[in-house]
Amino acid sequence: MKLLCLSTAEQGCSLAIVDGSILVCEEFWDARLTHSRRLVKMIEHMLESRAFMSLKDMDGFVAARGPGSFTGLRIGISVVKGLAYAMGKPAAGVSSLDGIAFRFDHCSIPVCVMMDARRNEVYCAVYHFDHGRLMSKTRESVVSPEEAIGMTSGPVVFAGSGSKAYRDIIEQTADNPEFADRFLDSVSATALLRSLASKEDFFNCPENRLAPVYIRQSDAQLQFAEK
Repeated sequence: MKLLCLSTAEQGCSLAIVDGSILVCEEFWDARLTHSRRLVKMIEHMLESRAFMSLKDMDGFVAARGPGSFTGLRIGISVVKGLAYAMGKPAAGVSSLDGIAFRFDHCSIPVCVMMDARRNEVYCAVYHFDHGRLMSKTRESVVSPEEAIGMTSGPVVFAGSGSKAYRDIIEQTADNPEFADRFLDSVSATALLRSLASKEDFFNCPENRLAPVYIRQSDAQLQFAEK
């Protein structure tokens, strides 16, 4: 299957096209432009100038469904839904945390993904892999860095923007922590596809429904509740 996948869960924007098990091309932009201003142009450029394909060639579309930036997720999911509807092709959503964790799916020790959720919290899940296969994953949650660390024991790889924002706390609290390189902290479109491919009949799997998963209320909702 030819699939176009993207993530706008954080400031960076990741985009990839695969043909079966072959990665055709991949791009990542971290420029300080809003996703709404660059995303469609990125897709057009990748298809026309790099993959030499058109939207009609795609068999399906995939997007990071969250957690992450409320505005960013809505933009990415809306674009993918629009493309899927226009082309009459299926669309799927994959956890943003999976889009980081599956970069490390051959890691021999647990992987704790921590995305910075601000307000002294992180979006978090802990993964156990075995030679590229996901063996277990904790429930996705939004917790304090200390609570996230408490979900681990022994040697662990910490990855994601939250692992760098709270590195001092991790180093002081965790047992034998290892840290991913900073350039591996972002949500990767190819890692989203690796997660998706681990499931059978993924476009019809309820878990892969293309709808935003925020985990936590937006800042506006929280401020309204406080008032």
